[in-house]
Amino acid sequence: MSVIVNGSPRELPDDPRVSLLDFLRERLGLPGTKKGCDQGACGACTVLLDGERVLSCLTLAVQADGRDVTTIEGLGTPGDQHPLQKAFIAHDGFQCGYCTPGQICSAVGLAAEAGRGVPSHVTGDLTSEDIALTREEIRERMSGNLCRCGAHNGIVDAITETYASAEATA
Repeated sequence: MSVIVNGSPRELPDDPRVSLLDFLRERLGLPGTKKGCDQGACGACTVLLDGERVLSCLTLAVQADGRDVTTIEGLGTPGDQHPLQKAFIAHDGFQCGYCTPGQICSAVGLAAEAGRGVPSHVTGDLTSEDIALTREEIRERMSGNLCRCGAHNGIVDAITETYASAEATA
């Protein structure tokens, strides 16, 4: 069994009980994905699985067999950052930084969800395939990612700037 992690093929562990989080951090040495609550309540461990956000602490590594996993390390590099990473810096969307990787992966995933027309609890028109990422929509979609430092406004500002400009050019 194998998985593609940040563009590179990797062999999955033989033990089917290993979480995707532990596989990424302990076996592949990718420390960007954080272990927060280890119960799926905080979102610090959020990664993208085939482009959709998942909580890696609740996902078994074997569930990623044959699939594509993207962690924060796969979104950008220090010399070539993802636009959202740049916006987080510009808007001070982090304080301690612990939740930031999960926040960024979740935001990339929520933009893709909205782009596919997946509604949230606050989406006004559930039949619309054109979902505007308003501040209210972003806050709702990011509600599963907790920031205990209080950087919520900077996080929402960074997501708004990144994806509002993307919508304007689309």
